[in-house]
Amino acid sequence: MPNAKAYSASSATSPLAFTSIPRREPTERDVEIEILYCGICHSDLHQVRNEWSAIPTVYPCVPGHEIVGRVTHVGAAVKKHKRGDIVGVGCLVDSDQTCPQCEANLEQFCPHAAFTYNSPDKHGTAPVTYGGYSTSIVVDEHFVLSVPGNLSLAGVAPLLCAGITTYSPMRRWGDLKGKKVGVIGLGGLGHMGVKFSHAFGAHTAVLTTSPNKTESALSLGADEVIVSSDANEMQKHAGSFDFILDTVSAEHDINAYLNLLKIDGTLTLVGAPDKPLPVSAFGLIFGRKRLAGSLIGGIAETQEMLDFCGTHDITSEVEVIPIQQVNEAYERLLKSDVKYRFSIDMASLKSA
Repeated sequence: MPNAKAYSASSATSPLAFTSIPRREPTERDVEIEILYCGICHSDLHQVRNEWSAIPTVYPCVPGHEIVGRVTHVGAAVKKHKRGDIVGVGCLVDSDQTCPQCEANLEQFCPHAAFTYNSPDKHGTAPVTYGGYSTSIVVDEHFVLSVPGNLSLAGVAPLLCAGITTYSPMRRWGDLKGKKVGVIGLGGLGHMGVKFSHAFGAHTAVLTTSPNKTESALSLGADEVIVSSDANEMQKHAGSFDFILDTVSAEHDINAYLNLLKIDGTLTLVGAPDKPLPVSAFGLIFGRKRLAGSLIGGIAETQEMLDFCGTHDITSEVEVIPIQQVNEAYERLLKSDVKYRFSIDMASLKSA
């Protein structure tokens, strides 16, 4: 059984540190990947610190589900990828591929889905799956995605989570061309929402509590910025939005944003506040408005998103760091001190 270099957390309070982890020998359906870049997602921080009671963390924990790499080996039955291909792996590495959800290309809702890290490892290589903060990974070919050759790989990595998380609900809503779309928050998710909304041809507004984010929002493709803490400004836009994407994970007043929707308008949550958000029934009833949620996307839709990004030259805005700075990056992430995602150059792990 081959080993890979990695960074892992040994407990909820310990820093990430260098380690060695087992990787399985590739089966005939597997693709072995040398990891070149891995994005840092806010989910990584929550999982490492065991902050999700519904998904208790098993230690050691090797995070990372925004993976871009180069194929180094393919099994005999692999058809979609070959050695030397640049590929991606997102939040999923397995599912039963037979249930109704999988047949509908919604593998993320499969009752037997295996996430890229901290899921039971059905191959028995380790107690749980280990993620992309490592030099290599072995994945079933169905969950390996082709990366367009014209895109910067460091900026592609966060597309495998932040990208599909924001692309999927917008794409599912319908044709956004000429519609008025709002994006709440301008962080790792929000900045991708702005890029996609702009590329879809929507009139795009960023809703933020920070007036100093106006210049950045406009540079990313927003048509206007609405300061959500200004009640008068919010009232000017009441009943005018077709679709709003809420990327905020902190507590906030969802009713103020529902008030912005047109009749039959939709607000979709992709941020996940720890505490339930109070929702006024009247805010939904008067206007026949919809409050929805969305979880990443299936494999086919994720490939569609990557192809769309290749066509429109879309990547995430990233700060590239060596793996040795990952603990500092986590602290900065808590302070929202990054524009807009960290991407780890995994070449730095090879020399560790």
